[in-house]
Amino acid sequence: MRSDVFIIRFVFILLLFLVGYWVHPFSDSVLGQVGLPLSPRWASALFSGLLGVGTIFFELRIRRASLKTLIGAAIGSILGIAGAALIGTLLNPQPWDQPVKSFTIICLTMFMAYTGLLVGAAKGDYIDLSALGGILSEKGSKTSYRILDTSVIIDGRVADIAEAGFMGGTILIPQFVLRELQQIADSSDSAKRNRGRRGLDILQRIQKNSNLDVQIYEADFPQVKEVDLKLIELGKQLNAPIVTNDFNLNKVAHLRGVEVLNINELANALKPVVLPGEVMRVFILKEGKEYNQGVAYLDDGTMVVVDNARRQIGKTVDIVVTSVLQTTAGKMIFGRVEDGRSDARNDGRNDLKEKQPRQVPPMPPVETTPTVD
Repeated sequence: MRSDVFIIRFVFILLLFLVGYWVHPFSDSVLGQVGLPLSPRWASALFSGLLGVGTIFFELRIRRASLKTLIGAAIGSILGIAGAALIGTLLNPQPWDQPVKSFTIICLTMFMAYTGLLVGAAKGDYIDLSALGGILSEKGSKTSYRILDTSVIIDGRVADIAEAGFMGGTILIPQFVLRELQQIADSSDSAKRNRGRRGLDILQRIQKNSNLDVQIYEADFPQVKEVDLKLIELGKQLNAPIVTNDFNLNKVAHLRGVEVLNINELANALKPVVLPGEVMRVFILKEGKEYNQGVAYLDDGTMVVVDNARRQIGKTVDIVVTSVLQTTAGKMIFGRVEDGRSDARNDGRNDLKEKQPRQVPPMPPVETTPTVD
């Protein structure tokens, strides 16, 4: 796709160059006044080529603007030109010299058009496109793109979610996110280097999946330095949500009015619901912080704190859930070892003690004194 666009742009500049060389609107007298030591044909071709390059540069800049910004800029410039035309009608009857009058009207028109364009572009976000008709509505663009953050790529769970079919639309990977991943992968710190390489492996896995639509977004925001702020600007421009698990980016994006899909919130929503009083079977892995506590983990990583389980470390036991605590970091389950089996063992021991005959200690021998007749 990039090569096709490059060829089209090159052909466009070449055609303008040839048209300028063929038509050559500049005469020798005009070039003499300017002082260019070129023939009219080559001067016209050079001017046409530069005009084509400027058009391509303008096209690259305007592609980054959202539809609301473009509509606001167009409306503002039209209103500015209309205002300049009304003021020009008041200047025509004035007894000024014609060159002064023409110069004043041209400068006024350019000033009004420029001011209207900038003001309209800045206020374009306030336009409600749904009121202008379904063709200009951007409602569908919210589900068209999913912008991936660096942290969620390194996390890796987004690949499983995408392969499961829960990432509808086009997965968009910005070029500045790829650069950040590459910098992390080239870090001198071994931990950061492994995380960066893991992120690149996850991206390669996503791109190899033929069922997913993955695109690399080439545009950048050179005026913005931080990657998180670039993601927010891209989300506002494309009206698309950001897929992340970064807590700070989540908060800032919500404050800036950008939708966020948090992987951690999705993981917490998919954890099984456990109610107090339910019985569950867990493997006591290690000792807890409090006295006589044991710690276990469910398959999804949920921590289970078990009372009276210190002696059960390394064993699989049945516990009774006593409470469930939901925190920002996730869910914690508290329980205690089920007393049924221990009570049964105690009852059995008591029955065994009752069945055993009671042993009476032997009586000491009684010494008798012989009687003398």
